[in-house]
Amino acid sequence: MQTIYSGKTKDVLREGEDFYLLFKDAATGENGVFDPGFNTVGGSVAGKGRTGLAIAAYFFGRMEAAGIPTHCLGADMEACLMKVRPVEVPKLEFVLRYFTAGSMCRRFSIEPGLPFDPPYLEVTLKEDAQGDPLISERLCLMKGLLRPGEYEQALDLLVRAGEVLREELSALGLKLIDFKLEFGFDENRNICVADEITPDIWRAQTGAGDIPDQIECARLLLARITEKGA
Repeated sequence: MQTIYSGKTKDVLREGEDFYLLFKDAATGENGVFDPGFNTVGGSVAGKGRTGLAIAAYFFGRMEAAGIPTHCLGADMEACLMKVRPVEVPKLEFVLRYFTAGSMCRRFSIEPGLPFDPPYLEVTLKEDAQGDPLISERLCLMKGLLRPGEYEQALDLLVRAGEVLREELSALGLKLIDFKLEFGFDENRNICVADEITPDIWRAQTGAGDIPDQIECARLLLARITEKGA
């Protein structure tokens, strides 16, 4: 397979006309501390890629069942590969917050855990060197990242995806705090959820009030998803 792009936690591969995501064992964080909100790799955990793929395949399936289009076409667990439809993914991340947390608290000196109703939506430019700055619809259009109407279209899909994700995590014993998604566009500019849906893209709270890092959250989820499917 040809490597098209190598990211922090996933690689994009191509074989003929088929495209795949390779889920790696790397985890975001800093100095050995794992945190999905960081833009750097904090270390590697054996088996993380396979666990992440299993969780991603589960949640993409739930999205599809709810009528939310995704780029997922199937998963090869042994090879840690997800087959995906080819889409154009703008360098943007769409963030939905149900509660204050993470970078928002640092940026605006707000205490964590304050609720948002309706949820708070943000869009950031996916550019590590610039610290993933917030970006407006107008700037997305000026930079050619999106076409007219697609900013709101993506936000609408973000809210719908959040409702599914929050309900699924609640059924698995977790309260969703915030999450981020990437969206892709096919050759006809149809939009779909792209990249991944794993603990690498959200914060969630246990019934005891703890916010596990993405490694611990994945371990908890995989066990519960396995039990649910048994």
